[in-house]
Parts: sequence; structure tokens; C-alpha cells
Amino acid sequence: MTLNTRRVKSMTNAPKAKIYTRTGDKGSTRLVDGSCVEKFNPRVEAYGTVDELNSYLGVVRSTLAPFPEMSELNHSLEKVQNELFNIGSLLATEKDEVFKLLPPITEEQIRYLELQIDELTTTLPELRNFILPAGHPTSAHLHVARTLCRRSERRSAEIAVKDERYSMTLQYLNRLSDYLFVAARWANMKHGVADVLWKKT
Repeated sequence: MTLNTRRVKSMTNAPKAKIYTRTGDKGSTRLVDGSCVEKFNPRVEAYGTVDELNSYLGVVRSTLAPFPEMSELNHSLEKVQNELFNIGSLLATEKDEVFKLLPPITEEQIRYLELQIDELTTTLPELRNFILPAGHPTSAHLHVARTLCRRSERRSAEIAVKDERYSMTLQYLNRLSDYLFVAARWANMKHGVADVLWKKT
């Protein structure tokens, strides 16, 4: 056995890092900046809810993949997922010296969502009634994502009211929920499904 062979064998036999750390077994966790907090800390709740939203957008995108006409929406949602990951990191950071090192949420990103909303809206019939979160499966998934986004916004507001660094985060999440609502209507239209109107009883 040559030296190089021994080295390769040693590397292949090296133990892999374990996914579990046991550090959270007593109800605490560490933020991005290294701070140790309880798992019910508002920051953990906020970035955890953003993670739920991000994960669900992955489900939404899986419903778009079979349809070429949905490729632009799929691309936009991938962009959103990356930005939500950045939002989660920001929410999980309290120390300013670390916060400044993270990718920020910018006016340009918010403007992109507004432009997408405007573009999709021009293709939709005017909305004169309240609608139910229903219709084509893709539309229904987008409505679930919208409600998760609203919850992310509420949880993030708990942080933002005491910390002005998150003003852009709140604007982004607010605009994103509008975008997901319009995208849900657009998905119904593209699949030839009418909006389901709310009927007063």
C-alpha cells in the first residue's frame, strides 16, 4: 500500500460530522451571532416562521416545474427563497457587528416584488369581490404560502418595533404577501380556473 493510498483510505474512513449536536436538548439555541437564547425567544419564532414560509415555497415550486408557462414565476420564487434565507439570518442576529456583515434587504428587492405584482395584475380580471383561497392546486398552495408570509410578518414585527434595522424586512414581507396573493390568482387564470368567489350566507 502506497502512502497516497493510505491517505485516501484514511480520508474515506474518517467519521462524518453528526447532524445532531444535543445543544438544544434543554430548550435553548444559538443565534447566528453566537448568542444563546431560549427556543421560544421572539427572534427564534420569527426566523423559524420565515423558514416555514421558505420551505413551503419549495412545495409551491414543485407544482410549477411540470408547466413551462410557469417558468418565470418559478424563477421569481427561487429569487424570493434566497432573499428569505437572508431575512432569516438577519432575524437570527442581534449583535450589530455581525448584522452588518450579512446580506441586507434592499429597496431594489422590494421594488422587484412591486414590479412583479404590477405585471401580473395587468393580465388579471378586475377583482370586485372577496375570493376564497381555492382553485387550482398551485393557486391553493400559493394561498397557504401567503398566510405563512403574513404570520412571518407578524412575528417579525415583534422584533422590528424595537429595532429599526428591520424596517426593510417588514416592507419586504408585506409586499411578498401581496405578490403571493396576485400570483395565486394568476396561477388560476393560467390553468383556466376561475377565482372562487366568497358567498355571503
